[in-house]
Amino acid sequence: MIGVGLLGSGFIGECYADALLDVRNAELRSCYSRSGKRAEEFAAKWRIKAHATMDALCADPSVDLVIIALPNEVHLEATRIAAKHKKAVVCTKPLARTEAEAAEMLKLVIEAGVWHGYAESSVFSPNTAKAYEMLKAGGIGKLLTMRAREAHSGPHAPHFWDAETAGGGALLDMGCHTVESARHFFGKDNPVTEVMAWGSTMVHGDKTTGEDAAIALLKFAGGELATIESSWIEKGGMQLRHELVGSEGRIVTDSSVGPVWGFVGKPVGYTVEKADAETGWVYPVPEETRAYGFSQQMRHFVDCFAAGKAPSETYEDGVIVNRIIDACYRSMKTRQWEKVAVN
Repeated sequence: MIGVGLLGSGFIGECYADALLDVRNAELRSCYSRSGKRAEEFAAKWRIKAHATMDALCADPSVDLVIIALPNEVHLEATRIAAKHKKAVVCTKPLARTEAEAAEMLKLVIEAGVWHGYAESSVFSPNTAKAYEMLKAGGIGKLLTMRAREAHSGPHAPHFWDAETAGGGALLDMGCHTVESARHFFGKDNPVTEVMAWGSTMVHGDKTTGEDAAIALLKFAGGELATIESSWIEKGGMQLRHELVGSEGRIVTDSSVGPVWGFVGKPVGYTVEKADAETGWVYPVPEETRAYGFSQQMRHFVDCFAAGKAPSETYEDGVIVNRIIDACYRSMKTRQWEKVAVN
């Protein structure tokens, strides 16, 4: 049984704890939160041990694998502590705030010789996995273009709004998903070489200096093009969509359209992440942690760690995602195509 320690007690921490229930050879054993009160509440809910510091959790002999579910600005410190204790580590997206910071994290795990994974849920969601299977089977011929969008009305926690501390706005927060899904579909041996991006603070200027809406074009070495859209200005719940166009057809995935919807006159409780309204038309997503790929990715990480092999998403992938997003931010300023280093 793989013992898991969770750093973080917020929304994504809850998602990961729930996802681990689907992993038969792993057990959540301890947690840490920057708020001692929240750590105790989280520990009581999941019947695990709460640690007062990240160092204490990573030193816990019952913990084999550390999962980082903390805000962006803490990822480097958390990785440094996990590496110091020679603990395998999985970090939530984005890996870091910049490529330089992500590269430092990668250096830490490599030098410590520890196993590492990058928790990019979008490539593990059932919808994306099925589309990938159809693509690899040749169903739409050669993939030529992809349009992907992730949108909602804005973050659920205050730390997301502080662009200086978080490292960016909607593009970093949500575009990291679609950038990696583009790499997934077009092939990681087919690198992004050039980007063009636009971003603006259109609605939430009272809360953030970061962009709350962004669009980026990604050119691949093979000549293909991906268009990614990231938004914090769309009300009505999560929007998660891919449109894949090939030489022989197309595939569309939409994780925000489920088998259940209705018009309700009274609140029925939680329906979907960032629903914005409790009455009227509602579109609940059953089994969110599974629909969004959290359970599948945790099974993959634990199985790979137990087998001693690298997962399909590692810190190296996180570095590349940060590199591409850094180029997008440069493009927002220069209003020109920006090169992406391939190495």
